[in-house]
Formats: sequence, structure tokens, C-alpha cells
Amino acid sequence: MQGGSNGVGYGLKYQARCIADVKADTDHTTFLTGTLSLKEENEVHLIRLSSDGTELVCEGLFSHPNEIWDLASCPFDQRIFSTVFSSSESYGAAVWQIPELYGQSNSPQLECIASLDAHSSKIKCVLWWPSGRHDKLISIDEQSIFLWSLDSSKKSVQVQSQESAGMLHHLSGGAWDPHDVNVVASTSESSIQFWDLRTMKKTNSLEYSHVRSIDYDSKKEHMLITAADDSGINIWDLRMLKAPAAELPGHAHWTWAVKSNPEFEGLILSAGTDSAVNLWLASPPSNAELTPDSFSKTTSKWTESLLHSYSDYEDSVYGLSWSSREPWLFASLSYDGRVVVESIKPHLPRK
Repeated sequence: MQGGSNGVGYGLKYQARCIADVKADTDHTTFLTGTLSLKEENEVHLIRLSSDGTELVCEGLFSHPNEIWDLASCPFDQRIFSTVFSSSESYGAAVWQIPELYGQSNSPQLECIASLDAHSSKIKCVLWWPSGRHDKLISIDEQSIFLWSLDSSKKSVQVQSQESAGMLHHLSGGAWDPHDVNVVASTSESSIQFWDLRTMKKTNSLEYSHVRSIDYDSKKEHMLITAADDSGINIWDLRMLKAPAAELPGHAHWTWAVKSNPEFEGLILSAGTDSAVNLWLASPPSNAELTPDSFSKTTSKWTESLLHSYSDYEDSVYGLSWSSREPWLFASLSYDGRVVVESIKPHLPRK
């Protein structure tokens, strides 16, 4: 169940926290990653898995002016991505375009398509709707949620609407519902809030402390996966928020990231500051739909198992991303700048 790595590795020059699958590249298994060096010029690496799956090749190396704290690839254009970055005491966010002619030996500069410059407090993340072409972006700072209209061809972005989370909430991140383009979840130190983007109003909330990461189940509606400092990993049915539908023990230290598999139902990855990546399988009751009457028994009805723990890391693992093109592969990124692409196939249950 626990073991070293048989994965394919790639080393960045500097420390790093962010890695993202390039979903729009349907011909190759590709990832973007960005570095977090305080003193040096930072870098964005475009990394591609070779066709035989034996090595990670740098397809593009681009300078980036600041420390990269969040990075997300545009789901419908493989040359476009967003970053959240910091410089001294200030934070910013921008949408970038990779130039058409690029290569590792002589990479031209990234082109800044749009700067998300309406924020007045620290920006935490930028979200793209994961389920198709959409001309809207979401950015979340410590105090507010912004909805932007993006026209990448005209290189313009405008704030369409914004809303404050309120004085009691200190926002830390979020996720966009892949099943409903109008719903976004945001995290704070004490709760998860759900927003209707048509009105920019909160529709529901879940009192839940110290959430580090959330991810919607892309295969199943109404399901949200959370990772928190105190309580490990929980799976929630958003129609019944009194208690989690299932609980996973998480990591020996903080669980920093959770990711639901884009294709295979019930497969979950988690990463933590215990220098490990865990692969979980969580299956709902076979007789499907949960009801409020049966809810008190639902935790025992789910079956959860740790399929494998990838423990061959020397530092905390902050970055985690499934491959959309090959959903049995994932990429992890530890703080020391080490990227590893692994296959989950050897650890899947045999039917």
C-alpha cells in the first residue's frame, strides 16, 4: 500500500507550489508549473510527457516577474493560463498567452493578455469554468469574489460583478461547480460559502474550519470533496450538509490538496505536508440515492480505502493535478521543485 516512486521526474530550478493540467491540449499529456523564488526571476515551465511515457520534456521555459502562488490553465485554449503572484507586500493576478513560436532554447516572453487589477486585498486564486468554453473568469481575494468578462482575442477583461464575503470571513480559495456554471464555492477559516453568480449572493454555507482545499466531483452532481487541518478529507452531499457523507483519514500532517479524478468515479488524490500523495477509492452505497432519513447511517454505508501512498518525496507536496487526457496519470509537485508524473493503474482494484 505504501511505497516509493516508479514515476517520471522533472526538476525545477527553484521552489514551487503550483502545477496544472493543460486540458485543452488533446494531443499530448502536458502540465504547466510555476516557481516561487523570492530573490530570483521566476519561471513558468511547459512540461510534456514523451509519447512512450518515459520522460518529461520541457517544451517551453518562460520568465515570470514574481513569485507564483496560483496557476490555472485555460480549459479551451492550451496557450492561455492565469497566475496569482506576489511582489514584496503586493499581490496581483494576470492572464497570459504563450507565444506561438516557443521552445526551450529560445523562448520569447509571455504575453500578458489581461491584468486582473481591481482587487484591493491579497488575491488567493483565479478560477476557470472546467466544463467547456466560457468567457467568464472568477478571482477571489481575502475579502471579495469578482466575476470577470474575458475577451482573449481583444486582450480585454472587465469586472462584470463583485461581492464582499463580509467582515467575518477571510477568504482563502474556491472551486467552480463543473455541473452548474452559476455556482461557485469559496473557502474561509471557518466555513465554505456557496454563491449564485447571477445575483452574486450567498445561497448556502457549511460551517467547517480550516479548509485547505476543495474540489467538486466532476462525474457526480452535488458532491464536494474537502481537505481540512483537523478532520482530514470529507466527502459532502451538498443537498444534506449536516454531516459528511464519507470521511477519509487524510495525512499524518496537514492535508494540503484534494483532487477528484476527471473520469473514474470515486478516485481521489490527496497531498500533504507529510511529504506524501495518497490515492483513495470512496464508493457510495450501491442502492444509490441518500435520503435525510437514512443520513445518520450514511458514513458507514460508504466504502473507503487507501489504495496507495506515494511516499518518495523529500519535501511537502503542495501541487497536484490529474491528467484530463490520460486520467490514470497524475502530476505532483513538492516544494523543492520536483515534479513527478505517476500512473495509478498498478494500484487499482482488480475486478
